[in-house]
Amino acid sequence: MSPRTGNAALHRAAPIFAALGDETRLHVVSRLSAGGPLSITELTKGSSVTRQSVTKHLTVLAAAGLVTDFRQGRERVWELRTRRLEEARRVLDEISREWDSALERLRAFVEE
Repeated sequence: MSPRTGNAALHRAAPIFAALGDETRLHVVSRLSAGGPLSITELTKGSSVTRQSVTKHLTVLAAAGLVTDFRQGRERVWELRTRRLEEARRVLDEISREWDSALERLRAFVEE
């Protein structure tokens, strides 16, 4: 990694990528991204995933800083914390730039 991204950025982003590495959690993030804050009932509607399972996945996402919840009446409503997704995007952008740079160096070497 370049000094710009550095180990600290990778260390902060690792839990995000770990949390997003599960298909169900990725689906939950996608639903929250498209639908705004949603209750567990709304997140499980039309799905074969149980409320208990979604709750466990939301706990993992919350630990990674990707979602937060608040009470609305008797339900907990979950919302996406886009700041953490932006951190992950910046790390991926930097990795992509490093790959582009490495490929450009290889191209220049081959053409010499």
